[in-house]
Amino acid sequence: MKNPLHYQLSEYDCGPTTMLNAVSYLFEREEIPPELIRNVMLYSLDCYGKGGAPCKAGTSRMAMMFLANWLDGYGQATSLPLSSVYLAGKAVSVRPESRVLDALHRGGVAVVRLFYEVEHYTLFTGVTEHGIELFDPWYVPADSQEFSGTGIELTLAHPFAYNRVVPFSSFECENCSNYALGTIEDREAVLLFNEQTKRTAADTIEYFI
Repeated sequence: MKNPLHYQLSEYDCGPTTMLNAVSYLFEREEIPPELIRNVMLYSLDCYGKGGAPCKAGTSRMAMMFLANWLDGYGQATSLPLSSVYLAGKAVSVRPESRVLDALHRGGVAVVRLFYEVEHYTLFTGVTEHGIELFDPWYVPADSQEFSGTGIELTLAHPFAYNRVVPFSSFECENCSNYALGTIEDREAVLLFNEQTKRTAADTIEYFI
């Protein structure tokens, strides 16, 4: 059984929430080991806020890189068919030839650091003709007018997959507009796959013609 994706519980836990949503999207509830959940929480929320307040600056890039490597190693060492790869810099893009779009076309997901008032993690789960289907762990009510006139679609009708559809043009900005990936050197993403459901390049060749 699949679980609905979750919203963050505080203003700071978008990183671990999004990583656990990635696993929840890829695997059945019965397949997910509690050890994985424990370690995602253990290795994240490592940044200190003002006055040295623990966890109140979210999850660092270093922690996310470590977590991506740990998850990939965990998948190789156990029966969970999980693989993970960390991307940074110019490798993080939603242009047609990008590894992020390739992962989505092949049944994977991407945990992406972008800008949403502050630096923020969201989960990319699908692609449409005009944009990316993503699950943002920051809850916004369905009747909110926050995205009015932006081209961003807010939806609560797909709780197992996505709650926003964001135009491609929003991501490639290097400024601080909502859902911008930001400057090339600061970009970051983690690609994750269920190796049993991962599609091959031959299965998705139509996307690259």
